[in-house]
Amino acid sequence: MSAQQNQAAAENSAAQTITREEIFEAHEGGKLSISVDNPIETKRDLSIAYTPGVAQVSRAIADDPAVAATHTWANRLVAVISDGTSVLGLGDIGPAASLPVMEGKSALFKTFADLDSIPIVIDSKDPDEIIDTIVRIAPTFGAVNLEDISAPRCFEIEQRLIDALDMPVMHDDQHGTAVVVLAALINAAKVVEKELATLRVVISGAGAAGVAVAEILLAAGVTDIIVLDSKGALHPDRGDISGVKADLTERTNPRHIAGGTQETLQDADVFIGVSAGKVPEEHAAGMADNAIIFALSNPDPEIMPDVASKYAAVVATGRSDFPNQINNVLAFPGIFRGALDADAKKITPEMKLAAAHAIAELAREDLSATFIVPSPLDLRVAPAVATAVKNAV
Repeated sequence: MSAQQNQAAAENSAAQTITREEIFEAHEGGKLSISVDNPIETKRDLSIAYTPGVAQVSRAIADDPAVAATHTWANRLVAVISDGTSVLGLGDIGPAASLPVMEGKSALFKTFADLDSIPIVIDSKDPDEIIDTIVRIAPTFGAVNLEDISAPRCFEIEQRLIDALDMPVMHDDQHGTAVVVLAALINAAKVVEKELATLRVVISGAGAAGVAVAEILLAAGVTDIIVLDSKGALHPDRGDISGVKADLTERTNPRHIAGGTQETLQDADVFIGVSAGKVPEEHAAGMADNAIIFALSNPDPEIMPDVASKYAAVVATGRSDFPNQINNVLAFPGIFRGALDADAKKITPEMKLAAAHAIAELAREDLSATFIVPSPLDLRVAPAVATAVKNAV
C-alpha cells in the first residue's frame, strides 16, 4: 500500500472516532476570526491604518475604482452565501442554523487555498430578494460561493448572479460536486479498463448536484446518461417535466429508457447517487460487469458500500469513513483561487473540466479500486487545481 493510500486509510479510521464533545468544543465561539496584517501599536500606525491616512486611499479609489483591487481585500475575498434551505443532509434548517456550515467553508478556503472569505446567511427564500441583497453588497468581495440553496431556485439564483456580477460566481453544491465526480469517474474508468465516452451512466437525483453532474459528464464526452428524479427516468414522453429538467431531458437518455432504478440500471456501467432515493440490492445486481457505483447521499448512501461491492468493481461514497470519498473540498478552494489569480470574470465549463483532470491526475500514481481520488487533506490538490483553472482561462 502506498503512502497516499496509507494516509487515506488512517483518515478513514480517525473519522469514525469523533465524539460529540469534540465537535461542540471545536465550534464554541465559532470557527473564524479576523487577523490584522499590519499591527497597530503606535499613534503613527493608527494614523496610517485609519484616520487621517486611510482617507488618501479612499480618495484614490473614488477617482479610480481599480485601486480597490490592490488596496482592499475585496479582490481576494470570497463571499460564502446561503439561505439555509438545503444544508448537507439536514434540508431547510434556516439561515442561523446554516452559519456553522458556512464558517466551515470559509475555514477550508483559508486552509487549502489561502483565500480569505466571509460567511453570509440571508433570511429570505425569495430569489429576487437574495439576488438583490448580494448585488448590493458585491463591492465588498471578489467572488461568490453559493452554498446550500435548494433546487430549482439555485439554478435561477446562480445564473442571474453570473449575469449581474463582474466576478466569479459558483454554486458549489452543483459544480464542486460535479468536478469531483468527474475526476473520480475518469480514474474509476481506468481501473475497470473502460472508455469514459462509452460508459452507460445512471444518475439518481435531478436536483442541484444531479443536473450539474449530468452537464459536466456531457461536456466530458459521455453520451449515454439517464437522469432519475423522484418519478423515474427523465424521458421525452413524460408530461410533468419543465424548466432545467426539460432542457436536460432533450440531451440525455438516448435509448429512451423509462422506469426507475430496476429498468435503468440493467446493463449500466455506472450509478451515481446524489439523492435520498435507495437502490435495492437486486437492482444493482443487474448492472454490467466491472460496474462503478458512486453512492454519495449523506449520511446514508443510496446503497451501502458492502452491498455495492458485490456488484461493482469500484465503489465511492460521500462519507469520510469509507474509501473513495467524493468531497467538494478537492475542488472549490482551487477553483476559486485559480479564477481569482487569473482575474477571471466567470467560472467556465472549461475551467471545471480542467479542475477535474487536475484532481484525477494526483491520484494516478497510486490508482486502485479503493483509491480513485486524492485525500481531501492532500495539500497538493488546491495548488494543482488553481494552476489548471488559471491556465484554462
